[in-house]
Amino acid sequence: MTESHHTATIGVIHPGAMGSAVGAAARLAGARVIWCSDERSAATAARARADGLEDVHWLNGLVNQAEMLFSICPPDAAEAVAHEVAMLGYRGIYVDANAIAPATARRVATIVERVGAKFVDGGIIGGPPREAGGTRLYLSGEMAEKVSHFFGGSPLEAIALPGEAGAASALKMAYAAWTKGTTALLSAVHALALREGVHEALIAEWRRSQPELLVRSDRGMSSAAAKAWRWVGEMEEIATAFEADDLPGGFHHAAAEIYRRLEHFKDDDSAPGGAELARHLLDHR
Repeated sequence: MTESHHTATIGVIHPGAMGSAVGAAARLAGARVIWCSDERSAATAARARADGLEDVHWLNGLVNQAEMLFSICPPDAAEAVAHEVAMLGYRGIYVDANAIAPATARRVATIVERVGAKFVDGGIIGGPPREAGGTRLYLSGEMAEKVSHFFGGSPLEAIALPGEAGAASALKMAYAAWTKGTTALLSAVHALALREGVHEALIAEWRRSQPELLVRSDRGMSSAAAKAWRWVGEMEEIATAFEADDLPGGFHHAAAEIYRRLEHFKDDDSAPGGAELARHLLDHR
């Protein structure tokens, strides 16, 4: 395996909005980036093509050619993807950059290491890395430092954490527990106030004492609705992480249910925010 990221071949297993942008960042850093179009949508193909990712058509093409594989998919698919790769005997560096609990990350590690791959735990904070300074890829495990070098000079800041695999996932869980968890709570608060007939009074009080919540209600909740379908599994993983450390996970199980009621806004950039979105929580049946 080459030591230079400029001649490395990196595979992105499912290049969604985040995965394709991570692949584009690796290309800017000098790597060849590949993906496979088998069973992927036309929208995925168009995105990968626009980012300069090379289609090798089949998963075994990725496994046979990539020195490093990135798994960036919905959290509940992380273990299934690892099994698919392991069944093909992958022996390179496997980076799981999904929003999963540390215990889930360690199970993924066991799956891929059993066939000789080297596992790196990853956690992404921020949106798809199109401009420098907005997105961090945290990495942990024995090969974390090596992986971080593959993104030097790209819009994605890769940061190797001390500690074993699981540390990057733990950081991601703690961060998203607040950002995405409180957005779900805010949505539920709106819904409660609407149902009880005190919504206008609540908004008036927020204008006086919590004006930042008004901004977050409109912008943050609208953005969350479009991503809710992906965040259900993430909230469940966060709950699992809390419970593994003997902390209550009920808050994030509830957050998962909030996002489950908003799944029909999948990828809808015109999804409403504030009170209009909250009504969908009440009318979900």
